[in-house]
Amino acid sequence: MKVARLPVDPGPAGWNRLLGPPPPARVLEGDVTADWLVIGAGFAGLAAARRLSQLCAGDRIVILEASRVADGPAGRNSGFMIDLPHDLASATYAGGVAADRTQTALNRHGIEFAAEAAAEYGLDAEAFVLSGKTNAAATNKGHRHNLSYAAHLDALGEPYELRDAAQMQAMTGTGYYQSGLYTPGCAVIQPAKFVRGIAAGLVASGVHLYEDSPVVTLTRDGHWVAQTPKGQVTAPKVILAVNGHLASFGHYTRHLMHVFTYASMTRALSADEVAALGGETVWGVTSADPMGTTVRRISGAGGDRITVRNRFTFDPSMQVSDARVANVASDHDRSFAARFPMLPGVEMEYRWGGRLCLSRNNVQVVREVEPDLIAACCQNGLGTAKGTLAGKLAAELACGESSAMLDQLLASDAPTKLPPAPVTAIGARAYLRWQERRAGREM
Repeated sequence: MKVARLPVDPGPAGWNRLLGPPPPARVLEGDVTADWLVIGAGFAGLAAARRLSQLCAGDRIVILEASRVADGPAGRNSGFMIDLPHDLASATYAGGVAADRTQTALNRHGIEFAAEAAAEYGLDAEAFVLSGKTNAAATNKGHRHNLSYAAHLDALGEPYELRDAAQMQAMTGTGYYQSGLYTPGCAVIQPAKFVRGIAAGLVASGVHLYEDSPVVTLTRDGHWVAQTPKGQVTAPKVILAVNGHLASFGHYTRHLMHVFTYASMTRALSADEVAALGGETVWGVTSADPMGTTVRRISGAGGDRITVRNRFTFDPSMQVSDARVANVASDHDRSFAARFPMLPGVEMEYRWGGRLCLSRNNVQVVREVEPDLIAACCQNGLGTAKGTLAGKLAAELACGESSAMLDQLLASDAPTKLPPAPVTAIGARAYLRWQERRAGREM
């Protein structure tokens, strides 16, 4: 099959730029054979390669990445590995109690696998730390969302702490928030540092990684053959870890929704600006409203910075223009100014967009889509935790391993077929605009 389209990622991935230039890419040139081919070096692909190396020690494992590690969606998220239910289509992130218990167990399994990898490859706390996260409420409505979610956590038997306005200001330095809901099980990562560290660890252990090597055709003639612009890989089994680009490989073409979300990162704050801001030097909040603004403050080699993320756009072409990013930037600037009036002269240094893949019924695709072609895709907006889980379980499926968690995913429904494209586009865009307007000051 000819791959219908290749990844296009708008704007520089700020998290990756903070780390400085990576080593020169190793580009695939010529013909290579492997025991296993993993397409995609994001959370799912790296987890799949690591699990394959555990289950099939000595096998030749090849990863093909279309761009550079951490320049794609894996380096463009907000950096939360969330363990608890986080349904973006829900007003409060919650769903049914039984389903949410199951999803929480799955998410924690993915986070545990990520934690083990971080320890194995010597990643520091900036790259990965189990520190929990806070849902921040800027309005009475957001506060009610937090209270509703707290009641849901009671039903699930999960711990949490409610925080008042003074506690929120002590953490963030801003008086913008009325309240917060802290939960302890979330891992917080510097996403680019995490995936680059995992990739480096895999390469050091013998996995073969080729970057700037997009797959342009994938055909089967006894074995799978993946063609890139300068070479090809032949392997008996392939794991597709390409999230929404699963449709570009000809699978679930009428079942996946492609959405972009956007972020802006400030320049490094001066010492005077740090003093004016106050609060803790490292923190992160998600919004009490799923459409609201996520904010992180970081302090490290790249300086003291603040990142804001909001806005969602439905883009079935899986590509957005620079003009779109510039248009969204004005919303980011308003959100930043409202939260941090004490920082009037702080400009944004990096702005970018990142792709999400959602299914209408909020399910992943972890299954054999063709003989010896296993997908680990459709992470429904939680690519860090769910992607890690999907990659691990896809590798186990490919190796014939069985587990209760793999059985749960295999027994789940397939993504629901979408209405005709024009209907889906009109409905999705109207829904997103409506939800963003309802979010109000949470944006």
